[in-house]
Amino acid sequence: MADNTSSDTLSVAVLGTGIMGAAMARNLAAAGLDVRAWNRTRARAEPLAADGVRVTGSPAEAVDGADVVLTMLLDGAAVLDALRQAAGALSPGALFLQMSTVGTDGLAPLARFADEHRLRFVDAPVLGTKVNAEKGGLTVLAAGPQDVRERAARVFDIVGSTTRWVGEDGASGAASRLKLVINSWVLTVVNGTGEALALAEGLGVDPRDFLAAVAGGALDLPYLRLKSELILADNYPASFTVSAARKDARLITEAAGEAGVRMDLVAADAERLRRAEEQGHGHKDAAAAYFASFDG
Repeated sequence: MADNTSSDTLSVAVLGTGIMGAAMARNLAAAGLDVRAWNRTRARAEPLAADGVRVTGSPAEAVDGADVVLTMLLDGAAVLDALRQAAGALSPGALFLQMSTVGTDGLAPLARFADEHRLRFVDAPVLGTKVNAEKGGLTVLAAGPQDVRERAARVFDIVGSTTRWVGEDGASGAASRLKLVINSWVLTVVNGTGEALALAEGLGVDPRDFLAAVAGGALDLPYLRLKSELILADNYPASFTVSAARKDARLITEAAGEAGVRMDLVAADAERLRRAEEQGHGHKDAAAAYFASFDG
């Protein structure tokens, strides 16, 4: 994780301190930045105070005087709601780093809000797990103008190990579209892993024989290993929850429909995630979609 401290301390408001946002806020504070954080459920943000983060009671309090506003919330509606609550305290010219997965339709209102309030807008969803976030090893997919990239990098280089710039206009949706493509593959691997292990159980096959048979070959991949271990341990600490994955499946399906692309696998993924959520696994890691292979 890079140390980006400088003589002029950057103040960053982090709106949303869930699985990823909390880790990002900690890393920013550890790097010497002035970090304020808000979360809808304040109790979940309170532990950040021990890491030097100022926990606030409202989005407006968090953004008051901030150089950078970083949003890491569930979806576009949640981001827009937080921004509207903060509107009166936003500083014109502040950098707005939209780092949530909001899809193409969810991005447009955020870009309009940024324009109306004279914020410099960068669309920058992230790729990675909870462990990546904790280690400052996320991949940032970013679209935004050249003249804000140095300032944005002071944040991106702390929360991530790689930044991939894919456009100069945050409102274009280039970064969010790339994130949807990547997440379509993530959903395919997560649900494919769950189905393969469920089939092994149903057929009386030791799932570790399956993993050993593909080890090191073209069919092996780290994400298969990661999600398989959660299923085999029957332990699902959330990095990317079932409910969040179902939300992303919806965003992917909507964007694909507008583009005239059929997404049969994502539709099947969404159905599995829906069943797992109804079974009470919504708060667990998306690997818990494994349970959708069984009744009850």
